[in-house]
Amino acid sequence: MSYRAGRHFLQIPGPTNVPERVLRAMARPTIDHRGPEFQALGHAVLDGVRQLFRTTSPVVIYPASGTGAWEAALVNTLSPGDRVLMAETGHFAALWQGVAEKLGLEVAMLPSDWRRGADPEAIEAYLRADANRLVKAVCIVHNETSTGVASRIPALRQAIDQAGHPALFMVDTISSLASMDYRHDEWAVDVTVSASQKGIMLPPGLSFTALSERALGAHLEATLPRAFWDWTAMLAANEKGFFPYTPATNLLYGLQEALVMLADEGLDQVFARHARHAAATRAAVTAWDLELVCQHPDEYSASLTAVVVPEGHDADQLRAIALDEYDLSLGVGLGRLAGKVFRIGHLGDLNDLSLLGTLAGVEMSLIRSAIPHTGGGVQAALRFLSA
Repeated sequence: MSYRAGRHFLQIPGPTNVPERVLRAMARPTIDHRGPEFQALGHAVLDGVRQLFRTTSPVVIYPASGTGAWEAALVNTLSPGDRVLMAETGHFAALWQGVAEKLGLEVAMLPSDWRRGADPEAIEAYLRADANRLVKAVCIVHNETSTGVASRIPALRQAIDQAGHPALFMVDTISSLASMDYRHDEWAVDVTVSASQKGIMLPPGLSFTALSERALGAHLEATLPRAFWDWTAMLAANEKGFFPYTPATNLLYGLQEALVMLADEGLDQVFARHARHAAATRAAVTAWDLELVCQHPDEYSASLTAVVVPEGHDADQLRAIALDEYDLSLGVGLGRLAGKVFRIGHLGDLNDLSLLGTLAGVEMSLIRSAIPHTGGGVQAALRFLSA
């Protein structure tokens, strides 16, 4: 079949659907990235993106994926052989660990079953035992995209403080920024990384790094090699609204429009919408009598819901049926969850009807794939959203 009527339901946890307004903004002609028109654009997006992080400090924008922001955070603040403390909350925490190790850093990874967030008590205990202050940074994924588990960043900040440890605090908000409440300054985070293709409603291609004064101080002492990722050159150019190398101009047009859309809705309303859709999705999963990956209600993600299929059944078969028969893309199980889990993304530019259509596609796919479940998930979500 060469043509399918209707729209494709892209309900993976990123990239998300790009709004028409953003697509139209990106279609504008490319301009001279050294001229005054671009300078105005540069100032607008560099100032505007700070609001998403809730910071008054600089935010660096790279033409890169979130993986680039991971690397930038490490190479700008650390030196060869430095130790970093991480929590194995899921697949993406493990990937960040891999980046750190390839850079010549020593990683202490606190293990977990991937069903809960980073444990503040374990972080505090490790740091209290670090009498020689070998740990130079604590790196945490705020919202683990592979599991739908959100770590409690204020509690982790408190754990570091209670241990009296000077380690930098670095947080990955790739699948939480502009979808879940996040406060870079208030929570005393030193480096926050994120990317464009999720809550910010852009295509992949931009990454963001929010800094603190402590991070900038560590940057002056760090000796890991850096060139493309160097904050010094970037911040100097950003002061005048420019970039030290050719920027992704058309993505910046899209970013400018996305920032306007988020401001028009209001960040608090954006967070409430995401939380409501997440709760409706969990109501559907409960009605289906299926199991969430996340086992702790205070760590539920507002961006996505990861669902475990019963033993002996294949989550990838369900995903294939959803795509082939209903034009619905669901997130794959990653790492140790491969074939065991499917993920429903409910972040970005999403409304009630889009969510209900997604859940209807999931329920039909459960029926077609003969996965044991109880009917009525869509009705449960509908009742929740209508209440």
